[in-house]
Amino acid sequence: MSVLTAPPVVAEEARVAPFPHRASCGLVTLEPFDPEPFAVPLRRWLSHPASESWGMVGVSTDEVRRYVAAVTADPHQDAWLGRVDGEPMFFVETYDPAHVLLTEVHDAEPGDVGMHLLVAPAPPPEQRVPGLTSAIMATVVRFVFERLDARRIVVEPDVENIRIAVKNDEVGFRAVGDVDLPDKRARLSVLTRDDAAAAHLAPGPMGWAHRHLVAKSLSEFSHERLVAPHDEGGGWWSLTVEGVGGPGDPTRASSVGAASARPVVVYRFRARVHELEHWVVDEPSVAREIDGAPAELDALELIAELQSVLGLPDELMAVYLEELSSTLASAAAKRLQGGPTAEQLTTADFQTIEAAMTEGHPAFVAANGRIGFGLDEFRAYAPETAAAIRLVWLAARRSGTHLALGDGLDEQTLLGAELGERTLARFAATLAAKGLDPADYHYLPVHPWQWQHRVAITFAPDVARRDLVLLGEGDDDYQAQQSIRTLANRSHPERAYVKTALAIQNMGFLRGLSPAYMRPTPAINDWVHGLVADDATLQEARFRILRERASIGYTGDAYHRTPTPSPQRKMIAALWRESPVPLTTPGERLMTMAGLLHRDAAGGLLASALVRASGMRAADWVRSYLHAYLRPVVHCLRAHELAFMPHGENLILVLEGHVPTAVFMKDIGEEVVLLAPRDVPPLVERIVQPVDDREKALAVFTDVFDGVFRYLAAALDDDGVLPAREFWRLVAECVDRHADEHPALTDALDLRVDRFDHSCLNRLQLRDARQMVDLAAQSSSLIYAGTLANPIAR
Repeated sequence: MSVLTAPPVVAEEARVAPFPHRASCGLVTLEPFDPEPFAVPLRRWLSHPASESWGMVGVSTDEVRRYVAAVTADPHQDAWLGRVDGEPMFFVETYDPAHVLLTEVHDAEPGDVGMHLLVAPAPPPEQRVPGLTSAIMATVVRFVFERLDARRIVVEPDVENIRIAVKNDEVGFRAVGDVDLPDKRARLSVLTRDDAAAAHLAPGPMGWAHRHLVAKSLSEFSHERLVAPHDEGGGWWSLTVEGVGGPGDPTRASSVGAASARPVVVYRFRARVHELEHWVVDEPSVAREIDGAPAELDALELIAELQSVLGLPDELMAVYLEELSSTLASAAAKRLQGGPTAEQLTTADFQTIEAAMTEGHPAFVAANGRIGFGLDEFRAYAPETAAAIRLVWLAARRSGTHLALGDGLDEQTLLGAELGERTLARFAATLAAKGLDPADYHYLPVHPWQWQHRVAITFAPDVARRDLVLLGEGDDDYQAQQSIRTLANRSHPERAYVKTALAIQNMGFLRGLSPAYMRPTPAINDWVHGLVADDATLQEARFRILRERASIGYTGDAYHRTPTPSPQRKMIAALWRESPVPLTTPGERLMTMAGLLHRDAAGGLLASALVRASGMRAADWVRSYLHAYLRPVVHCLRAHELAFMPHGENLILVLEGHVPTAVFMKDIGEEVVLLAPRDVPPLVERIVQPVDDREKALAVFTDVFDGVFRYLAAALDDDGVLPAREFWRLVAECVDRHADEHPALTDALDLRVDRFDHSCLNRLQLRDARQMVDLAAQSSSLIYAGTLANPIAR
């Protein structure tokens, strides 16, 4: 497979050190090719009929050795071995097109690198990894640009090799002309960094993204009773809406030629409607007609057609559409990137699973806004790219900064554990060289995007007067988690997560962090941790929280002296949260609970794969999961009137033998709430937000039943793993068992009532895409759409 290349002079580091990249299919690495151990598999790959374009079918192992030796002996060429999770999987040649192969037909420019890529022959269908070749291709492109410092990548596949042309187009190569080479007519193509960054913005992946998001919109808007599809019978449904018909819209003229009439748009699709009015729309079945004629699916057009029904204000329409466009781009990029199968994820490590997630929040339609990220930044900082991120560290003058520490923690211990003595010495030396006293400063981590786009611009005066001093990057590599502004330490997984302000618009919020709001965070975490540690029921269920042990925020800027609060007050702050890694024991594995709902490119459900891998009956597997997750949430609510935000991204599952046996709850400081009056320490008073019993119960009904279980129950049912009726019977069993074992709580909330209030998430974002709810008064922000039948009603 001919696709990529290397620069005229390759640095010694590139010749020796492996190049690692954590792709969606696992850890992909490139290293110098050693013909002694690897000539045998390379001969096998070259001899496969799929590799005929290489012209080496039938060569011997010695001939392969001589061929590679000739390549590596040439100062203008190199050979590389590629692995996926340690297994040899592909072969790469790179060359300088000014001296090799293309000297007569290509006007080489400085920094041009030519390349050939050979991927091992595909295994049997049942063992194939969807998107594997795409992930390898993307990694090799990254290798050539980053390690070999290419300006452009040049390829010359045979003009008749359609398969390779498709792959080249997939990563963004542009054909510049056909040329005659000694053994073929070749299509000369080039790839720049800008080309590569925009490869997903092509009809194929974007068309898939539109279909996926239209299906999700039909599902969630039906669930929230914003639209009411018509039952056509036989599992088919239709939804008729008015077309947009605005000025300049080519669909404006109706079938009878009245230019002022709006077209009639009809969506038809197959769907199953499960408990809790959960619509599972069959994506391939979705079709759109405009005045009876077939039309392409377009998620933005759907929103425009439904604007009045959705209650989306005119002045916020563009904001919502921009978040939706970003969500489409993200979905297309993830589709193009590919990823591991569900079966492979059952044995993957924690961070590989985290990066493999493709859906974002299961309920929100516009779930991946990320307004503020460019193409390069998406690639550098998005969770699904699993790129290594180095935090930027600032020295913040103590007089304008607040550092809050949890019980038993002091500043030196925190910094020593998270940075190490060598880095601390470097930071101190940087300050001393500027004539500044390190004792006058706190050390504050910021996201590299935040430094570039917010701190260095919005707070330029603070930097100039040295109230903020740039110390440079830290030494550890971090990886973005699904919550995007939370970073896990890859260099030292036992070190804390770091959550930073990241002032991009994402899913209904500007993702800043308020120093004032963060100040009591460690105290709140310590209080909740003490409550959990002292509760025998929670300890038996092995329910634990990941404490936010320290928080820091800068308030010495002019924005904190203005009379009206502003987003600028939430741009320089961070917190440190415990890592779950040192809290696990041998035999335990970790995964985000959001992973249970993850489907791979072939539609495989990770939850189903885990059930199969466990060897347990599906009912017993679900019973263990409910004991670890639902039982503690119910107990906290009924025994302590304490509610978390227990959606998939906020829970980390502990797996033993592929079975969930315990959980870690996170994001405590911002989202935990006491729903009844209670005497608490002054710093904890913020979380006391009393509501009536009906609303208290929504902490389970909305956040767990509607937010997690309606998806999981339907998915396991659709997969044939466990009927939904049986899933809900097990939920009722878990709730009843808790009640039976805690007779003193018989007057507490009844979770088996007939119906509960239908609280809707998309309605919040549609009302105001800039800020869905007021975090200080979340109860008053909720929007209801009647009631839902309780699937565990008596």
